[in-house]
Amino acid sequence: MIAHIQGKLVEKTPTEVVIDCNGVGYHVNISLHTFSLLPNSDFVKLYTHLQIKEDAHALFGFMEKSERELFRLLLSVSGIGAGIARTMLSSLDPKQIIQAIGSGDVGTIQSIKGIGGKTAQRVILDLKEKVLKIYDLDEISASQHNINREESLSALEVLGYVRKNAEKVVDKIIKENPQATTEIIIKQALKNL
Repeated sequence: MIAHIQGKLVEKTPTEVVIDCNGVGYHVNISLHTFSLLPNSDFVKLYTHLQIKEDAHALFGFMEKSERELFRLLLSVSGIGAGIARTMLSSLDPKQIIQAIGSGDVGTIQSIKGIGGKTAQRVILDLKEKVLKIYDLDEISASQHNINREESLSALEVLGYVRKNAEKVVDKIIKENPQATTEIIIKQALKNL
């Protein structure tokens, strides 16, 4: 019903904004990803999703159309409401979520607050084919990247390193060198941990 809102940014917090459109202030829920993309100027345009429930009408706003489309895909999964979908988009970059779904990475999806093992599996089961088709991902490279990451993390855990700390270092290494083998990832991680 409301595809986008543009106007003066009156209030701004990491979770919501108020946009003045010709004297009417619209309260719009946003993700941290959208918050990070908000311009410094007063004028803003957000793509929106209107959720109508018995007890409330809520607007969710996104700087990018692609983030809104991912939000809608997440809502299509049983057990994922607007709140959890927004938390997912606040916890991870949309590209990371797409990559995790495309490569079947349950661990990454499950690392988001409020997502258990079953829900993470359902997200991947319901959306993997759609995500691969829509975003034209190369499933093989995505899963190979995931295998190297998981093997590296397992090895570092065996060596006594805390998984959370190791994940940060390993993800940074993979981001800098996506073609890194498990051996290279482990060697570089040991230098940085």
